Amino acid sequence: MASTTTPVFTIQRASDRAFFDHGWLRTYHSFSFAEYHDPKNLHWGALRVFNDDTIAGGTGFPAHPHRDMEIVTYVLDGRLAHEDSMGNRGVVSPGGVQFMSAGTGVRHSEFNGDENEPLRLVQMWVIPGRMGEAPSYGQLETEPQQRHNAWLRLVSGQAEIEAPIRITQDATFAVARVEGALPAYTFAPKRFGFIFVAKGNAHINGERLHEGDAVRLFDVAALDIAGDAELVLWDLPNVA
Repeated sequence: MASTTTPVFTIQRASDRAFFDHGWLRTYHSFSFAEYHDPKNLHWGALRVFNDDTIAGGTGFPAHPHRDMEIVTYVLDGRLAHEDSMGNRGVVSPGGVQFMSAGTGVRHSEFNGDENEPLRLVQMWVIPGRMGEAPSYGQLETEPQQRHNAWLRLVSGQAEIEAPIRITQDATFAVARVEGALPAYTFAPKRFGFIFVAKGNAHINGERLHEGDAVRLFDVAALDIAGDAELVLWDLPNVA
């Protein structure tokens, strides 16, 4: 990521993302990940990975390791089945969020919990505020009305933000279902932001965005949003 000192409002169109079709997995990468590497697109603030995945029925990721990363998964369609080396097992439904702090090390598997229907989710990695912490896991279901024309803050490490899931990084994850208009989302000065249109269409600060489009922000005071869309947002600090 290039050094940023002046305000930024940059649109990444859905077609600009890296795309890989593995048959069982169709995945779009907003940042360098796995087969896709671009030294100029490694992260945005503390957001290291943002993958838009569709997983075929009865398939998924077998057990694999992670270390020193805050991993947040938000389910858009279908059911996500999880199992890890800490003994956690669970299923996350649409509108639900799964959180795993990999810390000193953990192994986990992620599968489509339905044999026939596809699973669509966004998986996001945030660079931790502290390294070497003990690993942890959590999941949370939400109701549609909680995010209807409102920002629902689900994950945060910011002291002033109330959120049910806490992380070590000074960052906040929020979702919204807009039908008409949303209250403006405001950022503190010199903060990074990333907003993704998961479904539908929206006007964000006068720009029209469609499903799969995203905006990268820096030092933008507020987002004014209208439309008919499912939105995912990160409010982030910079990292060295």
